[in-house]
Amino acid sequence: MEIQAALGTDIAMVLDECPALPATREAVAEAVERTTRWARLCRDAYRGDGHVFAIVQGGTYPDLRARSASELVELDLPGYAVGGTNVGEPIEAVAEIAGMTADLLPRDRPRYLMGIGRPEDLVEAVAAGLDMFDCVLPTRNARNGTLFTSRGKINIKQRRYLEDPSPVDESCRCPACRHYSRAYLRHLFHAKEILGARLNTLHNLTYYCDLMARMRRAIAERCFQSFRTEFEAERSDEEPT
Repeated sequence: MEIQAALGTDIAMVLDECPALPATREAVAEAVERTTRWARLCRDAYRGDGHVFAIVQGGTYPDLRARSASELVELDLPGYAVGGTNVGEPIEAVAEIAGMTADLLPRDRPRYLMGIGRPEDLVEAVAAGLDMFDCVLPTRNARNGTLFTSRGKINIKQRRYLEDPSPVDESCRCPACRHYSRAYLRHLFHAKEILGARLNTLHNLTYYCDLMARMRRAIAERCFQSFRTEFEAERSDEEPT
């Protein structure tokens, strides 16, 4: 916590224990107890100007999730994260756990889902009441040649893009889409030119920023369900990878 204060972080995360799944109920219960204890210690130790967020644990056990959330909410912190998801359980269970946990947390505090990054998962998580996310997926996938578009994802490494003069996404405002073709980005990737990784990363980050902006706008205009339906329809024409 001293390091986070010294760095001047806006959000300071407490220490927690995140058991890999599947895990026994006993192991998860011990992680919940330790996480609450550490959260209290971290809150009391923090001397920075940022906001301390606790991290809810509990694995796939609803009663342990409820216990963890209840104990952490009692600490009256500025924000709460949903931890212990996407660590070995099926993706369907991730959505169920995240939504259930969000319902246990204060609506007037940020609710942060850790480690989730697929666009469709972000949309479903927002629908479940979650506000913030983090994941390496946009940049890691960019370095490996997978790019996200309004119609789905494409693999720029494929031979089908060898002479493709079109941008990655006609609706994208990023430098890669404004100035370069799919064929050129494919060439950069296969030539192992660092410019390719940079352009791919700029594209994916722009896509994600725009997606989050669209969701914020839909919420403000009270039309999120319409946005959700439109998003799903756009991706029904997803290009094969």
